[in-house]
Amino acid sequence: MSEPLIRLSRIVFAYDSGRAVLDGADLAIGAGDRLALTGGNGAGKSTLLHIIVGLIRPSSGEVIAFGRRRQRERDFWEVRERCGLVFQDPDDQLFAPTVLEDVAFGPRNLGFSRAAAEERARATLAALGIGELASRVGYHLSGGEKRLVALATVLAMQPQVLLLDEPTAGLDETATARVLTALTALPQAMLFVSHDPLVRAALAGRQLRLERGRIAAA
Repeated sequence: MSEPLIRLSRIVFAYDSGRAVLDGADLAIGAGDRLALTGGNGAGKSTLLHIIVGLIRPSSGEVIAFGRRRQRERDFWEVRERCGLVFQDPDDQLFAPTVLEDVAFGPRNLGFSRAAAEERARATLAALGIGELASRVGYHLSGGEKRLVALATVLAMQPQVLLLDEPTAGLDETATARVLTALTALPQAMLFVSHDPLVRAALAGRQLRLERGRIAAA
């Protein structure tokens, strides 16, 4: 069996209140995995996603990503290139004057020229079926369009792993179907948080539950 792309081992994390949100959590994400993560409000699901990419650090435990233990900020630079996080609120990811510039932002940070970054961005938007949004302003888009553009900002980096925090929250049936169609067609390994059992059934190969700070099969 090949080594997981991402492995969390005995992760412990508590916010300022002192209550441990994660208390010995273990998780492995392998190539081709599609994992759904459930749990009650405040269980630590978003926290877990943020720990994987180093936005917050556990008080103890190990984060091993792409074969290396990650501890310092510098260790996570590569992780953020190879592991794309789509936030629960797409407005947290859309800030540029146009959709094209939002999607080209990641490739520009990878060192692409402006022309090459925009070419990558246009190709990513086209692959998701939203090429016509390139010149639009992010905050003028519908909820479903925003979620697809937020996904495009991550896919333009061509990551190996996708982390999705409630990818269909607040969407109507049509927009949900559009997002799920896009996600189902992707080859990347995925870990996604969703309270919607229909979304989990459509997308997940395996379902996990975060409860009392630990992860078990749902």
